[in-house]
Amino acid sequence: MASTPQAQIGYRALPREVWVLVSANVLIAAGFGLVAPAIPVFAKSFDVGISAASLVVSAFAGARLLFAPATGPLITKLGERKVYMTGLIIVAVSTGAAGFAQTYTQLVVFRGLGGIGSTMFTVSAVALLIHLTPPPLRGRASGLFGAGFLTGNVIGPLGGSGLMVISLRAPFLIYAALLLVASFLVWLLLRNSTLIGRVDADTAPGVTLGQALRNHAYRASLLANFAFGWFVFGVRVALLPLFIVQQLHESESLSGIAFGVYAAVNVVALLPVGRLADRIGRKPLILVGLVITSGGVVWLGLSGSVVEMLLASAVAGIGTGALTPPNQAAVADVVGAKGRGGPVLAAFQMAADVGAIVGPYVAGLIAEGSSFALAFGVTGALTLLAAAVWLPAPETLPRTPDEPHHPTPEQACELDAREAR
Repeated sequence: MASTPQAQIGYRALPREVWVLVSANVLIAAGFGLVAPAIPVFAKSFDVGISAASLVVSAFAGARLLFAPATGPLITKLGERKVYMTGLIIVAVSTGAAGFAQTYTQLVVFRGLGGIGSTMFTVSAVALLIHLTPPPLRGRASGLFGAGFLTGNVIGPLGGSGLMVISLRAPFLIYAALLLVASFLVWLLLRNSTLIGRVDADTAPGVTLGQALRNHAYRASLLANFAFGWFVFGVRVALLPLFIVQQLHESESLSGIAFGVYAAVNVVALLPVGRLADRIGRKPLILVGLVITSGGVVWLGLSGSVVEMLLASAVAGIGTGALTPPNQAAVADVVGAKGRGGPVLAAFQMAADVGAIVGPYVAGLIAEGSSFALAFGVTGALTLLAAAVWLPAPETLPRTPDEPHHPTPEQACELDAREAR
C-alpha cells in the first residue's frame, strides 16, 4: 500500500502550515494538561459529590457537542483560519474566568463556554489538516498533529501538579495565558500563507454527512471515537484523580504524574503508527489500538498500588496512541481532500464529545454505587465493542489513489523550495 510516484510529486515534505498547527497544539495541550488534574479537585472544593465533580468535565464536552452542528456551516462561511482563531480566544477568556469562579455553578458555566470555543478550533484545525495534506501523508500528519497535543500533555500535568499545591486556581490562569500566546503565534505565522488562502477560497462541494454514514468504516470510526472520548476526555480526567485519592489513598498531585506517563507513551506510539498507517492501512492499527486500550483501562481499575496504576496508564496510552492517527486518517479518507467536510468532521468530533459527556457521569455513578473497578471495566468493554464493529469494516487507504491531489504549479514550487531549505 505504498504511495504512488504520482502522489509523491511535490509532496516529499509536509507543508509548513502543518508544522504551525502542530506547534500550536503543543501550547494548547500544555495548558489543558495544567488544568486537567485540577478540574475535579477544584470542583470538589465547592463541597459536591463525585458525580457532580465529574459533571464539570461533562459540561465542557456538552457545550462542544451542542455547538458542533453549527461549526461546519461556520467554517464554510468564514473559513477554517478565522474559526480556528476565534475558538482559541473564546477558550482563553472562559478558562481565565473559571480560575476566578466563586461558586460551583460559575465553574460549570465557564467550562461550558470554553467548550464552544474548543469545538471551533478543533474542527477547523482538522479541516485545515485535511485540506493541506495529500492522502499518502494523512497518517503521518495525523500522528504529528496528535503528537503535538500530547507533547504538551506530557509537560502540562507535571507543572499542573506543582501549581495545585500552590493554588487550585493557578492552572486555569496559566492555561488562559498559553492560549493567548498560541493565538498570537498562529496569527503571526499563517496570516500571509498562500496555501491557507487557497483553502479559504475553496468552495467545492464536499462529502455530505448522509453519504459518509453509508460508509461502514466511517460508522466504525464514530463508535471508536465515542469510546475514545468516553475514556480519554471523560473517565480518565474525571475519575482517575478521585481513584488515586479515594482508592489508593495518595495525594491528588500524583494524578499529574499519571497523566504525564499516559501522554508520554502516547507520543512515543503516535509518530511511528502514523507513518505505518500510510503504508499498511488504517484498519489493522485501529483494531490493535482498541484492544490494547481496553486491556489498559480494565487493568487501571484493578490497580492496587501506585506502580501498577502507572503501568496500566502506560498501556492505555500505547493503545490510544496506536488508535488515534489511523482513525483520524480513515475519516480524512472518507472526507477527501477537496471541498469542505465540516458536517462530517463535526459529527466525528461529536461522537467523542458524547462519550466525554456520558462516560464520566455514568462511570461516576457506577463508582459511587459499586466500585472504581466496575466503572473502568465498563469503559474497557465499550472499547472492545468498538473493535468488534471495526472488524468487518473496509480499509479506507486505497492501493491506488482514487483522489489524486494535483498541486498547482505555484504550490509544487513552494513545497519544493521549502524542502530545499
